[in-house]
Amino acid sequence: MKKILILLINFFPVLCFAQTKHQFDLGKEDFLLDGKPYQIISGEIHPARIPAAYWQHRVQMIKAMGCNTVAAYIFWNYHEVKQGTFDFTTGNKNIAAFIKICQQEGVWVLLRPGPYVCAEWDFGGLPPYLLKIPDIKVRCMDTRYMDAVSEYIKHLATEVVSLQCTNGGPILMVQAENEYGSYGNDRVYMDTIRQLWKQNGITVPFYTADGPTAYMLETGSLPGAAIGLDSGSDEKDFNQAKVQNNSVPVFSSETYPGWLTHWGEKWARPDTTALKNEVAFLLQNKKSFNFYVIHGGTNFGFTAGANAASPTQYQPDLTSYDYDAPINEHGAPTAKYYMLRNLITTYTGKKPSAIPAAIKMIETPDIELKYTGSLWQHLPKAIYTPQPKPLEAFDQNQGLILYRTKLIGHKSGKLKIWEPHDYALVFLNGVFIDTVFRDGGKWDVDLPKTDVKDPVLDILVEGMGHINFAQFLIDRKGITDRVTLNGMTLMQWETYLLPMDETFINDTKSNFSTTNMDDKPCKFFKGTFTLNQTGDTYFDLRNYTKGMLYVNGHNLGRFWNIGPQQRLYCPASWLKRGVNEIIVFDFHQQTPANIAGFKTME
Repeated sequence: MKKILILLINFFPVLCFAQTKHQFDLGKEDFLLDGKPYQIISGEIHPARIPAAYWQHRVQMIKAMGCNTVAAYIFWNYHEVKQGTFDFTTGNKNIAAFIKICQQEGVWVLLRPGPYVCAEWDFGGLPPYLLKIPDIKVRCMDTRYMDAVSEYIKHLATEVVSLQCTNGGPILMVQAENEYGSYGNDRVYMDTIRQLWKQNGITVPFYTADGPTAYMLETGSLPGAAIGLDSGSDEKDFNQAKVQNNSVPVFSSETYPGWLTHWGEKWARPDTTALKNEVAFLLQNKKSFNFYVIHGGTNFGFTAGANAASPTQYQPDLTSYDYDAPINEHGAPTAKYYMLRNLITTYTGKKPSAIPAAIKMIETPDIELKYTGSLWQHLPKAIYTPQPKPLEAFDQNQGLILYRTKLIGHKSGKLKIWEPHDYALVFLNGVFIDTVFRDGGKWDVDLPKTDVKDPVLDILVEGMGHINFAQFLIDRKGITDRVTLNGMTLMQWETYLLPMDETFINDTKSNFSTTNMDDKPCKFFKGTFTLNQTGDTYFDLRNYTKGMLYVNGHNLGRFWNIGPQQRLYCPASWLKRGVNEIIVFDFHQQTPANIAGFKTME
């Protein structure tokens, strides 16, 4: 009985928080919680980028920095991978469980469900199956798009309606769409999104989020919705929002403590002094704000997106979403974290909760990998098409696709791919000729002369993430139009689908063979390692070239020796005591190299 009483006492604050219904309103200047002005100090994380086993730890870390709220993007395409099949229950897809953890920890929630979110996430959260429709238009009143949006909202609303603060949950506000002022001007679309949420039971206030410029705020805001600024850095930004609507609260919906990084760039390391001054301004003036992101996590598998400011530009995002955030990729506090914690405490006068114990990190000795077969040994049945079609036309959203044809007429010369999305390897009669990377618009390859009567051309294409922001969202993968040789369009193609997901790799490895090793690219390397204890680690891939890493059947993501990322994060929940398996697929590596696990990303 005594133990039961102690448990009840310990959990009494949580129980009170969980059972009490609250009213959250938009005043003219302030957010109002149960009728009193309330300053939102929020930190954003994304459940899909964090193993569910660490959700509670990350929320505790946010609270310990001094935040009273957690903001969370929900990625539509993470929950509806296959059209019509929604998953809100398994693994880190259980959104209701995540929100309840926030409630248990005594923090409120800002829900950012899209349908479009950006977030450096594949296709900005939109499901790639939409791209199977040749003339689809997104983020507008295209009926085919809106039918899919309606289904998504209906299914997600079922999970979260009961978790609104008006029903005793922690959700204070819901964002309608995201940064629409940077994309389009369909005011009917924006209002329709809000109405769909209302029709499905959302009663808490709405907010929008846009850059602090007049045209973005005019097209992206909604009457009666709070105005979020990405970011609201000074009084001028807030005054600009008030010009648009002076009867609702304005807050900084994305205050950036870090920034994103693309492959081939240096790590983004924004100035900390500027951040400190910006946050001090917000705190001193009682402005509400949200750190985007307070902890980034990881773009596991093929979830990373890409950016493009022109038709020939393509900037794929790293697997790591560390973001130079206050809480690093594996959940540890940084110097930036302690600076912000002290700053928030100084201005609010509230002592934050204790920082939770660190997640255990481990190192592994060198893991010996051996050649275990070639991708060419595992080609599926070919699909015939008159001309190349993109991945999405075959209901495949990610991975690789191989196009094969015989050269009739022209047999050498200037080969051009219109367009390679995103990284292609060109082979002639099984001999590797060259690579083509989409960025920059140089899509030509010189095919040498051959003595073969009808040479066989192979083009293997990797999709590296659908564009997630701005005007080039319609971004199909593979070969999106045609292939020409000296200006002549090549016809009669065989297509091989290679999704490279966990299912494909698990099926493939059962037929791995070390025989017939040659110098043709696209090899698998496999090894095992034994652990006496588990913990988080970073596997170092700097001795490999470009490809994907799989540990115990889990796709950790892409690696590429152009950097800056050389190590891929692996959570303890994907490792086990005893024997573990690691598989590397590399486009260019000819010989195996050892891999080791480290405690840090760099």
